[in-house]
Amino acid sequence: MRAGSIGGIIVVIWLVLGAIAAFERGYFKDTGDTSCAEAGTVMVTVVAGPLNWLGVNPKITCDIPEPSK
Repeated sequence: MRAGSIGGIIVVIWLVLGAIAAFERGYFKDTGDTSCAEAGTVMVTVVAGPLNWLGVNPKITCDIPEPSK
């Protein structure tokens, strides 16, 4: 049972660091209307934000294939 509580503490610390990363990027500023895309960006930053501080720079590319002629 102790390993579960240590894992929970690590997850909470990870999410707090992610929230700090999202705050640094200005995602929590009151801009009025928000969309699902903006909420998704904030959630992904909270989850993956600490990776940037660890030296990992996750990037997503959206390469859309061209239709054939």
